[in-house]
Amino acid sequence: MTRQVTLFIFVLTIGFVLGQISYTIPEEMAKGSLIGNIAHDLGLQIKRLTSGKARIFTRDSDEYVELNRERGVLLVKEGIDRETLCKKTTPCALHFQIILENPIEFYSVAIQITDINDNAPSFERSEKKFKISESAVIGAKFVLERAVDLDVGMNDLKSYTLNPTEKFALKLHNNPDGNKNVEMVLQKPLDREQQQNINLVLTAVDGGEPQLSGTMLIVITVLDANDNAPVFTQQTYKATVTENSPKGTVVVIVKASDADEGSNSKITYTITNTFDDVRNIFEVNEGNGEVILIGNTDFEESRSYQVHLLASDEGGLTDSCKLIVEVQDKNDNKPEIKIMSKSTLISEDVKLNTIVTVISIEDKDSGQNGNVNCFINDDISFRLKSSENYFFSLVTDSELDRERASEYNITVTCSDEGVPSLSSSVTLTLQISDVNDNAPVFERSSYEAYIVENNTPGLSIFTVKATDADWNQNARVSYTLEDSSVNGVPVSSYVSVSADSGVIHAVRSFDYEQIKDFHFRIKAQDGGSPPLCSNVTVKILIQDQNDNPPQVLYPVQTGGSVVAEMVPRSADVGYLVTKVVAVDVDSGQNAWLSYKLQKATDRALFEVGLQNGEIRTIRQVTDKDAVKQRLTVIVEDNGQPSRSATVIVNVAVADSFPEVLSEFTDFPHDKEYNDNLTFYLVLALAVVSFLFITCLVVIISVKIYRWRQSRILYHSSLPVIPYYPPRYSDTLGTGTLPHVYNYEVCRTTDSRKSDNKFGGAGSQNVLIMDPSSTGTMQRIQSEKNILDEPDSPLEVR
Repeated sequence: MTRQVTLFIFVLTIGFVLGQISYTIPEEMAKGSLIGNIAHDLGLQIKRLTSGKARIFTRDSDEYVELNRERGVLLVKEGIDRETLCKKTTPCALHFQIILENPIEFYSVAIQITDINDNAPSFERSEKKFKISESAVIGAKFVLERAVDLDVGMNDLKSYTLNPTEKFALKLHNNPDGNKNVEMVLQKPLDREQQQNINLVLTAVDGGEPQLSGTMLIVITVLDANDNAPVFTQQTYKATVTENSPKGTVVVIVKASDADEGSNSKITYTITNTFDDVRNIFEVNEGNGEVILIGNTDFEESRSYQVHLLASDEGGLTDSCKLIVEVQDKNDNKPEIKIMSKSTLISEDVKLNTIVTVISIEDKDSGQNGNVNCFINDDISFRLKSSENYFFSLVTDSELDRERASEYNITVTCSDEGVPSLSSSVTLTLQISDVNDNAPVFERSSYEAYIVENNTPGLSIFTVKATDADWNQNARVSYTLEDSSVNGVPVSSYVSVSADSGVIHAVRSFDYEQIKDFHFRIKAQDGGSPPLCSNVTVKILIQDQNDNPPQVLYPVQTGGSVVAEMVPRSADVGYLVTKVVAVDVDSGQNAWLSYKLQKATDRALFEVGLQNGEIRTIRQVTDKDAVKQRLTVIVEDNGQPSRSATVIVNVAVADSFPEVLSEFTDFPHDKEYNDNLTFYLVLALAVVSFLFITCLVVIISVKIYRWRQSRILYHSSLPVIPYYPPRYSDTLGTGTLPHVYNYEVCRTTDSRKSDNKFGGAGSQNVLIMDPSSTGTMQRIQSEKNILDEPDSPLEVR
């Protein structure tokens, strides 16, 4: 088998390669036969065919050729019959394209199909009958049916032979279209009386190797006396018909005449075409010669038809003519849009002029009706580029932004130039994939949040929110706390942030008196690769809560000591006795203090300043006023609810220290101290009792265990080894308490209570008068007990 390969390569500027290659093969090659090494002929590597997903694209529905990517060769997929594929058209070729992707490339391939002599000449009918008058003159012509050979070229029909040739000879006429009209010419006069029936054999032979032939039997019946044959007015008729004309349309009227009279002059018209579609499209009225349209004329299938007409009289004489019917094109075909290759998903960061889709356009009409223009809808980031042979590529025309448009519906419309114009369209849906090109953006440039002090750890303070214009993983925002410190302490010990929701939680309970505000930064980071981030400053302000009571600075409370202020009996109204000084560590109105006199020995003698805490006399001091005056002052803040503290001020109304000393002879023993002492004594006794019982149980358990061990050893005849628990010591029957506890009983002189005390003697309180003092009595520790007095001059609550 001889193959011819022709290769043409063109590099276009629109971003893809267009090449053309041609092969020549004979028809009827076996399935799987090798056509050509397409990879070698195109200069491509085998792996390029595989990675580019090389495939065959054909505009026809039948595929006769397949591509083997692994070998890089073209193979016969189905048996190719040149006569079925192209009929009598030469040259006969298959046209298709080979498409590759990533990047998109395509090559045009043409396969020329050469003819082999696989069809013998044949006649439509195996027998042809003639009725010829015996008066037929020598030289009379009788048109014979032409044989048809589906092969072409040298394999086509070459010659005819007629046997026997005693009465008739064969005459051939060449037509301009290459066909031959076959006529049988009378050589000798006929004599019905001698021979009424004559049988001849017409043989058609082609030029193939080996030669093939077909025959037809000609049966001649000799009639009597009809010596004039019909004659057409024209040997060639021409007519025009528009495609898709309605059935029943009269194309043309042919006319033949016969000089005979009577039945010998009656002419019958018939169509003699064989092996084509003429008789399915046209018919002739046998009586009047009207050629009528009975089928559909399609310009795209056949642009012209040759109708062979025969006029015959009753005597069997005939004449023939040819009718050429030209079909006029009508714009009846829309442009056909076929997608050769397309991408359904592209990244938003693709470069300009990137090929997205390649389409093929075909309009079966001709002339202006077949001229096609294509365009796409406006206001999109793509444009349509055209190339040769009505191939178009859709390319990017501007930068893509998924956040602006995540999907494009691109409508490609193609219309021809016919009147009226016909068009077709196809919509391409293109998804834009996301690229992480947007950082998270916070809703505010900075945040401020408030939280009341003494909050519960884990309390939600505030929520920050950042949004990312990207999609999916690229838009998934996580929040983190940037490393920083507040007063030398990591900020993470103050607050935390939820990575998913951005909720800020308090890690600890805040104290307004220790920290009033602090700030930190939160970073929002997306899930892209590489990730993008942004940050924002958050300021937390601690709001004060009235959680601290006022603290009395003066008079100083020293745990049982007595402070007494001296007021002379000669003091006038408004005499400043002392001033209660208190502070509140809270702020704002929670720290506004007010002073009130809660209790007093003589409420008519003293008053307290509401704002300044000054204790003054409100009347003249008299001799009847008691020397020892006890004032209880309450200090309140302005919070909600308010908190307070009380202070007891002892005032001595006297003019000299001896007078004061006589009134303050005995000072009470601290009641709270005695109560606490009793509690601790009871607790100590309970602990000692518990320890005693525990030790007793342990000793008994040990002895039982040792007894059982001795019994086991006795029965087993093993030596007995005494066992002692760890840290165990035998008390030799003197008891289990390892320590000696001494108890001391102390009784008061004027009280019905007695106290038990551990260790040495209890401390005693003694009032002494400092000679250098101006009237203040001091409480000191001594080695003696002071009698307990219920009306102590100082009480702190």
